[in-house]
Amino acid sequence: MARNHKAPRKPSKGSGAKKRSATFAALDLGTNNCRLLVAERTGDGFRVLDSFSRVVRLGEGLANTGKLSDAAMDRAVAALKDCKTKLKKYNNCQVRCITTQACRAASNGPAFLQRVKRATGIKLETISPKEEAKLALLGSLDLVDETKDFTLVVDIGGGSTELSWVDARAAKRRGVSGCAQRPPILGWASFPVGVVTLSEMFPEKSPEEDPDWYDDLVQYVMELLNENDAAKRFGPLFKAGRGQMLGTSGTVTSLAAVHLGLPKYTRAAVDGKWVSQEGMEAARDKLRYASREKRATEPCIGPDRAELVLAGCAILDAVWQIWPSERLRAADRGLREGVLLSLIHGKKPSKKKRKRGNGKPKPTEGEKVENKAAQEIQAPIPETTK
Repeated sequence: MARNHKAPRKPSKGSGAKKRSATFAALDLGTNNCRLLVAERTGDGFRVLDSFSRVVRLGEGLANTGKLSDAAMDRAVAALKDCKTKLKKYNNCQVRCITTQACRAASNGPAFLQRVKRATGIKLETISPKEEAKLALLGSLDLVDETKDFTLVVDIGGGSTELSWVDARAAKRRGVSGCAQRPPILGWASFPVGVVTLSEMFPEKSPEEDPDWYDDLVQYVMELLNENDAAKRFGPLFKAGRGQMLGTSGTVTSLAAVHLGLPKYTRAAVDGKWVSQEGMEAARDKLRYASREKRATEPCIGPDRAELVLAGCAILDAVWQIWPSERLRAADRGLREGVLLSLIHGKKPSKKKRKRGNGKPKPTEGEKVENKAAQEIQAPIPETTK
């Protein structure tokens, strides 16, 4: 995928301007952040024209009240108005605006969406957890390691965590266009725990106040994860060394940046970076045993992430214990990129396949391999060792 990160260009003006490629925009209002990406198509990928990101904490207090607070909604609407101002600069732009867990869970979520439409003209689409997992995969597809049989895409959000287990070789074989239409996801799960919700459920305590506080977070998340049958279906495959972990969240990229010792966060230095489990654990411990004030001084953490990053670390630790992998690949990309690519590679009419005698389409060689992989995880998995 060609995500070119040169300085954003201003839209051309005047009748003599050179005609540009089609323009697309993805707006993602999450539980913690509001983000916008505007791009034009370049081959199978895109070139970024404009972007926006702001912490709005839409899900603040949601875990305790079940509702979006007035202050949180005000912050989100203000950010969306700024996004609308940016979008007005681009004519004939194909836009998709999505929102996730906070609006899925809040009792006043539908009313908030109506308010957004009235105040900004933006029509937000509350996507399902399954769609969220698909878009996270699509946005980071070119980082899938086809030397492994399976890839676990970990998307730790503000209000939920989405996991998807992917047939790695099928993902590479299909490419962006094929995966946009039929992603090779062998299994997926969504858990209603993210950095905001977990932080609110377990208010931070220093190691001196409660030496077990962090371990309690990890244990709580592990119990949630173990309730899903994916622990039994995929766990042995990862323990056998057949899986790769791919992290698309701010938790992962922040930890990777701390591990690298960057003087300031640089996307190019983090995106696609392989980090060993030991390296990530060392970065985690550096943050875990520091005060919140000290974490805020870390150049790649800052005050916005200082109070949330340990919750993200606990979620990642829990995932890593159930689906182990010697290393993790950090992806500074996610839903916005997935939305853009889904717009660019919109669903096309399927071609009729040659049918067998029983009237069913004859599977291609690639589909035979994929079916075998799917059967493997459905069947009882024998104990394996490295």
